Amino acid sequence: MLPALELRPGVVVRHQGRACVVIWWNILRNDRRQFIQMKLRDVETGRVTELKENSDSKFEVLEKDEKELSYSYRDGVDEVFFDADGDEVRCPIEAAEEALKWPAEIYTGLYVDGKLVSITPPRWSVLTVAETTPPVRGAGTGHKEAVLENGVKIKVNQLVDVGDRVRVDTETLEFRERVTG
Repeated sequence: MLPALELRPGVVVRHQGRACVVIWWNILRNDRRQFIQMKLRDVETGRVTELKENSDSKFEVLEKDEKELSYSYRDGVDEVFFDADGDEVRCPIEAAEEALKWPAEIYTGLYVDGKLVSITPPRWSVLTVAETTPPVRGAGTGHKEAVLENGVKIKVNQLVDVGDRVRVDTETLEFRERVTG
């Protein structure tokens, strides 16, 4: 058990019976007291919870591990992955659904207390633009909306056209560049 004052982003804690990752942490002081503001992301559902706790509130810290995994197939209510040793690992569809929108050879699996609880895509993904307005040559540095092959909407530069492959930041959904070849 750790007091809220000693937690930091990236730590996995148990909150209301669920495994959650601390994604934001801040100390808030007034004249007489000190509080800790935190945002926790449930590792299975992705739901974010904001908390304001006393600095001495105790949290159970969970053991975590990350491993590289390759996606194989869906089996009923599970997504099936393989680790580097060739061992099969399974997780609920909900834990991998968002990550699998981003095609990749290698994903990162988060294990909490030895159990695979969530999947994270690589930081960058290359996808094909499925819908956008025609390119505007000489339009400057403006942006326009585009829909990628996975259904995600992003902003791209004016020169991007349908069928172009683009590199996208999977965390921020920012367009980085057109990919040739």
